[in-house]
Order: sequence, then C-alpha cells, then structure tokens
Amino acid sequence: MLDFKDEPNPSPVYEKDFVIWLKAQADFLRSGRLELLDSENLIDELTSMANRERRELNHRVEVLIAHLLKCQFQPDHKTHSWENTVDEQRRQVKSILEDSPSLRNVLSSKLESCYQHALRLAARETVLPAKAFPQHLPYTLEQLLDDDFLP
Repeated sequence: MLDFKDEPNPSPVYEKDFVIWLKAQADFLRSGRLELLDSENLIDELTSMANRERRELNHRVEVLIAHLLKCQFQPDHKTHSWENTVDEQRRQVKSILEDSPSLRNVLSSKLESCYQHALRLAARETVLPAKAFPQHLPYTLEQLLDDDFLP
C-alpha cells in the first residue's frame, strides 16, 4: 500500500488508484489526521454517492411503474417475468428507502418525472402509443410500495 504520510497533495493518488485513495481517506479519518484528508475530492465523491443513490432510486421506480403499466394495459400479455420484475423493483426501492429514509421525500417530489420516463418505456415495450396510458401517474406511492398491489 502506498504511504500517504508524506504526501503533500493526495490528488495524484486519487487519479492513479481510487481504492488506495479511499482506504487512505478512511485511515486518516479513523486516526484523526484530518489535515491529510483530500477534502476537495472527498467532497466530490460524497456528493456523487448521494446523487448515485437518487438516480438508482429513480431508475428502479421507473422500471416498477413501467411494469405496472404493462400489467394494467396489456393484461393478456402479463407474465411471471413482469410480476417478478415488479417484486424485485419494490424490494430494491424499499431497501434504498430503508437505508436512506430522506430519499422518500425526494422520491415523492420526483414521481411525476419518473412516470414520464416509465410511460415512454412502457409504450416502447408494449408497442402501444403513449396516449393509450394515463397522462399522469395513476398510482400512489403507497400503491407502488404495496407488495399486494398489482393493477
């Protein structure tokens, strides 16, 4: 492992080996050597992590909604695969919300934009025109997270 004790500028290490950089940052925090932290890159990485969590949540909700729409608007084509996808996306969404409860508020404010992405996905996958689906999200957040809800 690289020795960071005498490293005046940890940014080159960040660019060369991200894992070593991460371990070093954790070691610096653990040992209270805050002056050695690569603050600029650490702030960027923490911000990026939060953004990734939000994007992951939005993506899973979009896939969930698209499959609920497919089940509702093409019931004759409904498969166990669709239902399994609904179950898996719900499980993942709940897991993300358990780990980061504050994202529930973010999700509530983003549901309509998630729906617009899900609508396009459902239209493509069903080959139904987008106008065949409701213009606005027809499900509540509670329905989206309800293991027993399937339109």
